[in-house]
Amino acid sequence: MSATVLTASALLLDMDGTLVNSDAVVERCWRRWALKHGLDPEAALKVVHGRQGYATMAVLLPDRPVEENYADNRVMLAEETADVDGVVPIGGAPAFMAAIAGLPHALVTSADSALATARMGAAALPMPDVRVTAEQVGASKPDPEGFLKGAAELGFGAADCIVFEDSEAGIAAGRAAGMRVVGVGPRAAALSPDAHVEDLTQIRVEAAEDGTIRLHIHEA
Repeated sequence: MSATVLTASALLLDMDGTLVNSDAVVERCWRRWALKHGLDPEAALKVVHGRQGYATMAVLLPDRPVEENYADNRVMLAEETADVDGVVPIGGAPAFMAAIAGLPHALVTSADSALATARMGAAALPMPDVRVTAEQVGASKPDPEGFLKGAAELGFGAADCIVFEDSEAGIAAGRAAGMRVVGVGPRAAALSPDAHVEDLTQIRVEAAEDGTIRLHIHEA
């Protein structure tokens, strides 16, 4: 196991797969949707993580009118928001969130505000004061818009921010924003993030005297 130290002014945090393990809910809802549309559920689950629902649907059903994807996405969000069975914090997430409580950070998620509130609540994690949810962006990850908005709201440039992400779409968004990326969990391992951890127990947060954040990362 090797140790890496990264320094930043602000942290931008994805939610699903990064702070909250919601895989059980995601798989239940998307398996139902895929079967309803005659698709292979396993193939659907390979592209669902990190994107807003309508963007996943556009990948899986490229010839379908976008209005139908938006309509289906509204139904999907309602189903996911109502279903928090099995939603738990990622390992180390409670201690990690406590460690960064007084430091500049934002939630940047493809979930809408209601879903983010439901899942962070189910996992008993504090909701960051600054958050960028689905309602606030015009383009889903892998577009960098969400991360750039989060950085701007915190008042820092892209180079001063570190993104925490688990998915291919999310890591691509962080890179496109010009930010360094810490990959969290098994999906991130093969995507060459700047650093990779299995969960957040492998990260120690230090607030430096000059106001910067030092991340001591014990990589897998």
